[in-house]
Amino acid sequence: MKKNADFSFNTIFLLLLLIPLMGISQNKNVISTSRVFPKVDKLLEFEKALANHSQKYHTGDTKWRVFQIESGPDAGGYHIVEGPKTWESEDKRGDINVTHNNDWNKSVTIYLTDKSSHGYSVYIDSLSTVAIGDYSDKVQVTHVYPKMGSSYRVATLMKNLKAAWAADGSTVAVYESNGSGNAQFAVARRYKQGLKEKEVGFRKPLAETYEKVHGQGSWAIYGDIAKEHINDQWSELLFYRADLSSK
Repeated sequence: MKKNADFSFNTIFLLLLLIPLMGISQNKNVISTSRVFPKVDKLLEFEKALANHSQKYHTGDTKWRVFQIESGPDAGGYHIVEGPKTWESEDKRGDINVTHNNDWNKSVTIYLTDKSSHGYSVYIDSLSTVAIGDYSDKVQVTHVYPKMGSSYRVATLMKNLKAAWAADGSTVAVYESNGSGNAQFAVARRYKQGLKEKEVGFRKPLAETYEKVHGQGSWAIYGDIAKEHINDQWSELLFYRADLSSK
């Protein structure tokens, strides 16, 4: 009886050890993004074809959220987010199927220009104040490019920013690029109440809130460290297009 009891205990113990690993392997924190730019005289045809494609072929882990890029250097383009998903599911995705590929290549790309971009990003929960799936229709994305070797220092800066964002009620999701060009953090400020959140006076200035959280003079220190470790950054506004997205 003791031998059986020891076996049962050991089995349960090993299963408990595996639970964290199982949770990690099933964590859907990966998104893939594509930016496409339709020909100016084929906009309506493109949108119809894109809506048909996303709603017919993209469900589950390959679900699409489509945004119109309203400002910044890519204004006029469309930002397509697939996921969230796991790296394991991306392994199995492939090209989905032949019918999917034919529809994209023959029905959608015929309306596109040659300009495009594609990449992967990972949602960073420890730097965010909003869950990965807690979306909004209006988003301001700030692209932050660390200097070589400075990604950790920039992440530390964002950890301090998170405390200030949380203090003033800002809903911000932070992503880090993965295998997709230069090191980059994408800071997605989700305007849950719309663009009125950008109005002067809607919230206290970030510098004021930051110093309330981290102490007098801390905002100047933040600026000095940012200048030392951030190579570049720029922002844009994205508006969600439910009519072009997966259902």
